[in-house]
Amino acid sequence: MTVVTLGLSGAIGHDPAAALFINEKLIAAVEEERLVRRKHAKGELPYHAARQCLQIAGLRGSDVTHIAIPYAPISFFSKARWHYAYRHWYAPDRSIDSLFNGNRRYRRYLIDLRMLMEQLHISTSETRLVPIEHQLAHASSCYHLNESSEKTAIFCVDSKGEYSNIFLGYGHEGKIVKIKEFYNPDSLCGMYAALTDYLGFEILDGEFKVMGIAPFGDPYKYDLSSLAHFDGKNFKVNNKLISTIGLRRYKAKSKGHYFSKKLVEMLGPRRAGNLMEDPYVHYAAAIQKLYEDISVGLITYYLKDVLEETGRLAVAGTGSMNIRLNRRLSSLPLVKEYTVHPACSDAGTAIGAASYSVRALGKKIEPVTNMYLGPSYDSDQCIEACLLHREKPEWEVLASPYEKAAELLANGQLLAWFRGKMEFGPRALGNRSILANPNQIGIIDAINHQVKFREHWRPFSPSIIDSFAKDFLPKGQQDEYMSVSLPVSSHWQERYPVVVYEDGTTRAQVVTEKANEDFYRLLEAFQARTGHGLLINASLNRPGEALVCTPEDAVNMFMGTDLNYMIMENVLVTKREESETW
Repeated sequence: MTVVTLGLSGAIGHDPAAALFINEKLIAAVEEERLVRRKHAKGELPYHAARQCLQIAGLRGSDVTHIAIPYAPISFFSKARWHYAYRHWYAPDRSIDSLFNGNRRYRRYLIDLRMLMEQLHISTSETRLVPIEHQLAHASSCYHLNESSEKTAIFCVDSKGEYSNIFLGYGHEGKIVKIKEFYNPDSLCGMYAALTDYLGFEILDGEFKVMGIAPFGDPYKYDLSSLAHFDGKNFKVNNKLISTIGLRRYKAKSKGHYFSKKLVEMLGPRRAGNLMEDPYVHYAAAIQKLYEDISVGLITYYLKDVLEETGRLAVAGTGSMNIRLNRRLSSLPLVKEYTVHPACSDAGTAIGAASYSVRALGKKIEPVTNMYLGPSYDSDQCIEACLLHREKPEWEVLASPYEKAAELLANGQLLAWFRGKMEFGPRALGNRSILANPNQIGIIDAINHQVKFREHWRPFSPSIIDSFAKDFLPKGQQDEYMSVSLPVSSHWQERYPVVVYEDGTTRAQVVTEKANEDFYRLLEAFQARTGHGLLINASLNRPGEALVCTPEDAVNMFMGTDLNYMIMENVLVTKREESETW
């Protein structure tokens, strides 16, 4: 019997996505935000994403045999619920409700899920529903998709699940074993999110900016250790300062924040001005260091035995999107092989829930070698998108898109590049990208002026052809998904300063011919023309928007920016010259 497993995320209220397995093979994965054009698609169910996955697989809703969701009921007798109630004793209404009505969100989600299944024409009576605990779904996404015969230590650092937000355990022979979990409100991600909020950014997106600014500050200038207590074994946040609820929350302009009035009294007013100023830049450095230190401490205490045995560590969860944390963890003396799931946010739990369900049936997951899991389009569809756009961009079919792209980039032009299957996960990996020559003078200003409008201190990341990456990056430390911050030798820092961060590291995508033949051919063509084996790679979207998905999205985005050139499949798109009026 063919087992068709559809994984669906979004029960937490953000980042809905769908992933589809046929037996043990991952066929497709799509994030809802890409289709509804709203970042994180808050409050949505993955209807369009699920339809897209079925379409990619050539299946109908009636073919689905299993629905896996990364959210499960938690027993009244679980210490998770009692822990939450005890830690929020100062807000008795929330505490009691959580204890006696702790599965209410799960019940509400089931109602929404049944409606979604009906919309997708999936039988609610014949299709098996498989609820997976949220952190187990994260753990599966980084373990089962890269399963080894040896034990693999697993660390999941996440914002929010049912109750658990930190998971420590290991995987062996297809089974995931829990060693220790920590429950809300004792959350590492919550601690980082609270400071993100205090530093004036939106949670879910602002954490990247805090991490990015951290190298500019002095982590020892201000002591933030009072935010959380860690004794080498146990972790507990100070919810008199952060992760507060109810009346303790700091409020401004009728908006409640993720920290208390006491935190403002201790640190000063919430940032409203320049982040680079004292004390805020130093707070960013301090919270990054505290976040890393506690993570290392937890792993060292709870996973030491497994790491001493095999040296394998896999991480997932929204908190593992922090590339500096990943660098620190991958550099631990006991870690010989480090895996971070490239779609480690809640969207990735669609894959994780489905993979856990499939593995529980005794089917070993086929190794996943890339994240190009979304829809693709042909040149005719790209031409049609140009013809239908109200501003009628000009277009021409290219004999060799790689050579034309290399020519434009070598001449200092920015290039929107739209080819092949859409990426799954937060990074543009060469199929939905804005590309640029890293040796072009003023190129960062050009990118920011024409499309990105980013802060001046935020560097861009490179995509590097594998043959050159052997020299550019440390030996044996290469990453295909831009998930880990890696040091760059001083020689190459001087040669390519625009892709090197303040601390001498970079977040690079190493491109292999096996993973992405199209993008590899472009890098080859650019290297042959210029001698440079890397390109600046930024995501193909405007600020605040999701990565583009369809040719129509790409043309809309292109025409709404100052970009001059875009290649979609084999089609070069340009803008019509404005006629002069007298």
